[in-house]
This record gives sequence, structure tokens and C-alpha cells, in this order.
Amino acid sequence: MSPVVIAVVGVVVLLVLLALVVVSRYKVAGPSEAFIVTGRRGKRSTDPETGRVFTDNSGQKVVVGGGVFVVPFVQQRFTLDLSSRHIPVAVRGAVTLRGVKANLEGVAIVKVGGTEDAIRAAAQRFLMQQDGIVGFTQEVLSGALRAIVGRMSVEDVIRDRAAFAGQVAEEAEASLSGQGLVLDAFQIQDITTEGSYLEDLGRPEAARAKQEADIAEAVARRAAEQARLKAEEEIAVAQRTLYLKQAEIKAETDQAEARANASGPLAEAARQQDILAEQEKVAERQAALKDRQLDTEVRKPADAQRYAAEQEAEARRVARVKQAEAERAAGIAAAQAEAERARLTGEGEKQRRSALADAVRLEGDAEAAAIGARGAAEAEAMEKKADAFDRYGDAAVLQMLVEVLPQVVAKASEPLAAVDKMTVISTDGASRLTRTVADNVAQGMELLGSTTGVDLASLLKGITAKEGTAKEGITAKEGITAKGEAGRDTSENGKVEITD
Repeated sequence: MSPVVIAVVGVVVLLVLLALVVVSRYKVAGPSEAFIVTGRRGKRSTDPETGRVFTDNSGQKVVVGGGVFVVPFVQQRFTLDLSSRHIPVAVRGAVTLRGVKANLEGVAIVKVGGTEDAIRAAAQRFLMQQDGIVGFTQEVLSGALRAIVGRMSVEDVIRDRAAFAGQVAEEAEASLSGQGLVLDAFQIQDITTEGSYLEDLGRPEAARAKQEADIAEAVARRAAEQARLKAEEEIAVAQRTLYLKQAEIKAETDQAEARANASGPLAEAARQQDILAEQEKVAERQAALKDRQLDTEVRKPADAQRYAAEQEAEARRVARVKQAEAERAAGIAAAQAEAERARLTGEGEKQRRSALADAVRLEGDAEAAAIGARGAAEAEAMEKKADAFDRYGDAAVLQMLVEVLPQVVAKASEPLAAVDKMTVISTDGASRLTRTVADNVAQGMELLGSTTGVDLASLLKGITAKEGTAKEGITAKEGITAKGEAGRDTSENGKVEITD
């Protein structure tokens, strides 16, 4: 190997060694670290007050957050931890303003100050024993706590802990800053007293709080109960409304179903009623027609004949009465003349009385003759009426029945007319009343038939049969338009109308 190569290799090795030395001696401080590099002499200064000469700390280099090259064998590097420290502080038996011994527990956050002076001060006192920061801080804060507690009462400490902690921090700040420390925060965690002072202090408030809590609980319970009752009431009202609505719907449904079920029978009943009404009208028209026929053909001729007979009998009676009265007047006149003559001739009172008796007798004879004439006339009229009845037969009897039937029906319905209030319990409804009257009339006619021997039903049936025959005769006359006797008219369509 040539000497040149050896020299080059030697230079390279030397350069590498120098680089390694440089790299190994260059230090970079961490974010919570501070480097204190020593090795240089500080400046000499004189204290103006005392005149003492001293060397300051400018020979110590402080590096925070940066790098520094530490010259080997000349300088020395030290590291100071700048991170915060949580330091518990406890004080036992601290006497308050009112003499009450209190126990306090708190926590302090302490760190080394960020200025070079603070770091140099902390480094002078705690660099080689950094754990001593905790003990030093506890002693400083304990003294400050006792000093502040002695100026305050327990109530003030409890009422305003922040102010109490601020005063403690302010009391301890001077001592800590002189050692390069900074108190970031201080909090009181717990305060107790010897004995039951705090418990007694809080008892009135606790009682008041308990009373308010009981009242609030009772009010809340009452409100809850009222709300529950109101909710139950609303539920009951809703259920009642639901039941009523269901009942209403069911009633409407049942009513509609009943109407649907009864629609057929009701329609049939209505139809039957219409038929009966029309039949009743036809019957009434037929009865009216028959009545008019009887009135025209039977009653009026009979009445005319009866009236003629009565007039004739009356005329004869009047004539006879007049004749009797004339004879009586003549007799009376004769008797009076005879009596006057007897009185004048003086024949005596006997003849006068005899004459008066004769006059009375003659008057009685005249009245008897008049009554006889009236009875004969009435007998003759009855005889002619009987002849007329016999001539017209069943028609005359029917006339009598027609005249008597309203009276029979009235007598049959008299028991019902005396009833003030009546409740009809029958599947036939109120029509049962008319049926009862009809039954009474029928029973009355049966009783009359059993007692008199006259079968009125057969008689009416016979008349009806004859009426049918008469109807056929009338039907045969359809199409004839003429003015009938005694106001009877016939129309072209075969209907017969009788007018008075």
C-alpha cells in the first residue's frame, strides 16, 4: 500500500471520528426540558448596596427547546425538568378566625418558571435533587394555608373557596418565585373540622332543604295524583262516549233491520188497507145508492100515501069535530035557551042543572066523537101503512132496520163511551174496539132474533140477494141516458146517481 493511500484513509477516518464526536456532543432539548451548560466563568459584579463583589450566573448557558454543542472536556450539560407537578397539600388542625380547628386538603400545580433567571434559580436549588420541589412546595403552601385560615372563618372558606385559594396562592407566590417555581393553580378539595361543627352548621339548612324537598315531593305527588285522576276521568268519559256511540249505532242498526224486516208486511198491510178503503168506499156508495133507491121507490111513496091518508083522516076528523062542535054549540044554545026559559018561567033550579048536565054530556059526546074520528083516521093511516109495508115487503122492513140500526149501534157502544181511559192489549191494535162494537151489534141482533123469532141476518141476506137481482136489472139498463123519476139520473157509462 502506498503512503498516499494510507494518508487518505487516515484523513477519512479522522474526519469520520470528528463527525461522530460532533454528533455525539450536539444535544437538543425536549419540549419540557431545559439544558444548563456550564463551563464558562460568569461576570464579576459589585453589589451597590453592600459593595460585595460576586460572580453572576451568566457563565451558565440555558437552552430551552433548542440544540447546543457541548464542548468536550470544557463544558458540562445538565437537564432540568420543566413539566408541571401535581402536589397534594394537606393541613391538619389549622385554627380558623373563630378558633375552630379545620382540616384542609388541596392540590397545587407547580412548575419551573420559563425564564432563564427562573431556570437558573431552580437549577441552583433543585438541579441535583429535583424531587425536592414537591416537599418544598408542600411546606410553603402549608404555611400559607395556615396563615390564610387564621384570618378567615370556616363559613368564609366554604362559601368562597376560589377566593381562599387565590389568597393562598398570593401568599405563597413570593416564596415559590424566589426558588424559580411558578404556582399555576391551587384548589381546595376538602374542608373538615374537628367535632361536628360542619354538621351542626349545616343542620338548619339541611332541615330547611329537607322540608322544601318534602314539600316539593308532596306537591309533585299531588300533581301526579291529580294528573292520574284527570287521566282516569278522561278515560272514563271517553269510554262512556264510546259506549253511548256503540249503543246509538246498535239502536240505529236494529231499527234499520226492523224496518227492513217489517217493510214487506207493512207494504202488504198498506196494500190491504188501501183495498179495504176502496171497498169501504164502494160499500158506502152502494149503501147510499140503496138508500136513495129505497127513499125514492119505497119511503117517499109510502110517506106520500101516509101523508094523504093522514090529511084525509084529518079532514074528516076536522069535519066531524066541527060538526060535533056545531051540534054541541047548538045543544048548548038550546040548553041555555031552555035554561033561560026555565029560569024566566021559574021552573026551578032542577031544570037548570038538568040542562047543564045535558050540555056537559053533549060536550063529552062531541069530544068522544072527535077522539073516535082521530083514532079512526090514525087506524086508517096505519092500515094504509101496513098495506104499504105488505106491498113493499122486505124493503119496508129494511127501511125500519136502517132507521133502527144507528140506535142499536149507539146502545151497543154506550159501555165503551163511559170508559175514561182504555189500554188495548191486542195483536189487532185499536181496530179491536170497532170489532167489539160490531160483535155487540151482532149479539144484539141474535138476541132480538131469539126473542122475536125474526131472523134479521137471513132477512138481510134475502134482501141482498134481491139487491143483486136488482143490480142485474140496472146493469141491463146501462147505456141508457134519461132523466128518471123524482130526480133520478142515469149516465152514459152505466153508473147510476140519485139526487133529491
